Amino acid sequence: MAKSKEISCNTRNNSSPFNFPTIDQCQSIGREKDSVVADMDGTLLRGRSSFPYFALVAFEVGGILRLLLLLLASPFAGILYYFISESAGIRVLIFTTFAGMRVSDIESVARAVLPKFYSGDLHPETWQVFSSCGRRCVLTANPRVMVEDFLKDYLGADMVLGTEINVYRGRATGFVKSPGVLVGRNKAEALKKAFSDSEMPNIGLGDRKTDHQFMKLCKESYMVPPNSNVDPVSLDKLPKPIVFHDGRLVHKPTPFTALLTILWIPVGFLLACLRIAAGSLLPMPLVYYAFWALGVRVHIHGHPPPPPQKSSAQSGVLFVCSHRTLLDPIFLSTALGRPIPAVTYSLSRLSEFISPIKTVRLSRDRATDAAMIKKLLEEGDLAICPEGTTCREPFLLRFSALFAELTDELVPVAMSNRMSMFHGTTARGWKGMDPFYFFMNPSPVYEVTFLNKLPYELTSCGSGGGGGEGGRSSHEVANYIQRTIASSLSYECTSFTRKDKYRALAGNDGSVTVQKPNLHANKVMGC
Repeated sequence: MAKSKEISCNTRNNSSPFNFPTIDQCQSIGREKDSVVADMDGTLLRGRSSFPYFALVAFEVGGILRLLLLLLASPFAGILYYFISESAGIRVLIFTTFAGMRVSDIESVARAVLPKFYSGDLHPETWQVFSSCGRRCVLTANPRVMVEDFLKDYLGADMVLGTEINVYRGRATGFVKSPGVLVGRNKAEALKKAFSDSEMPNIGLGDRKTDHQFMKLCKESYMVPPNSNVDPVSLDKLPKPIVFHDGRLVHKPTPFTALLTILWIPVGFLLACLRIAAGSLLPMPLVYYAFWALGVRVHIHGHPPPPPQKSSAQSGVLFVCSHRTLLDPIFLSTALGRPIPAVTYSLSRLSEFISPIKTVRLSRDRATDAAMIKKLLEEGDLAICPEGTTCREPFLLRFSALFAELTDELVPVAMSNRMSMFHGTTARGWKGMDPFYFFMNPSPVYEVTFLNKLPYELTSCGSGGGGGEGGRSSHEVANYIQRTIASSLSYECTSFTRKDKYRALAGNDGSVTVQKPNLHANKVMGC
């Protein structure tokens, strides 16, 4: 047995396909001029099942009923896959998930949702070999439309060969194009066709018997043994960090978690309605205790300033908050025990209606917004999220500097939250459901940290007085507060903006449709 491991893969035509050495025997140094072709599930990814990713597409495009249909079909697909035909099992998953869906919706989920989950499941040994090669190809039974964006944009794949789905008038039929699902012989034929004008790849990587046919075409071939206990590649080792992602589900939906999600949604929606009603109808000093009684945890750190005295000419404090969900100002008010008005760039009518605090829309006209914010500060305290949009990952987006020009009463507030089932934000979906999804989590957590009030000498007003000359520039103040909040949260500062987020996730800038640009990772900068 030990002798068989020493057989060179260069003699593949004379050796048994079962003699492929394991991936740990592949040298990754000096491979810059080599080409590699790798399978995806079980090889490039640790997990061998593609069900979770089909489930993500089913839920994000088709909703809970499509997810339920996929879950009901999965046992039949599993029986076909393991006992009859791997290709037939995958066909069932494809048909159940894709039939009737708009291809543009599938592409949107593939671009905005799936990369977050794929990147958290990268196999470390395979990635070490794959990333060391100069030319990278992925050969997978998964539909190409699902995986191509992630593989090319985040892993630097030069070529993606996957199963092609059939399309009619912009919608997927649920069937696949000839030659069918890329399994076994179909994989080998696809690889031959793709490399017909050049040499076959230097390295072939697979994890199961049906991969042997394409692996034998490569100069060297290595098997990736199943090992669910291996730690995935850390996100900081990816060529491009994932700053933006969309989708409602927090965790990868295995069949068990998908079942729990389906069963929880009706209960969770009723619970969310109760929590929202408590926050909207009860006096603000009681909301904190009502939230705790209903399973919403609010942790308060730091020392908030006292409310302004109405009898004096004192201007209100501007609370400068990091932006995690549209509920940030509400939890700020909960922590303070008094309603704090908030200015916002975009808010659904439903969210405005159920909000327990006053919300004021910004017009995006600088002079108009400045005058409005100054007027609101004359009336009392005010909350603002200068990032302009939410970010889920441990990053802060660029702070708009307008707020720093209007007052020297600035209190940075670091907002963070934890959700176990659903994300309370969306870039592609209906924003009116954002508060409901947040409160549908069994026990969501919000942390509100009040940082020290900014000294007058560090404001753009210099020596105080609200709008006087001297002091730092508004951009310096905004950057300083961004760094201060990021440091307290152990987040990283970026120069990404609201438009960058929406172009990456939705293909527009949040208001008009534009062509999707190439979003590079070099906008991430250290704090």
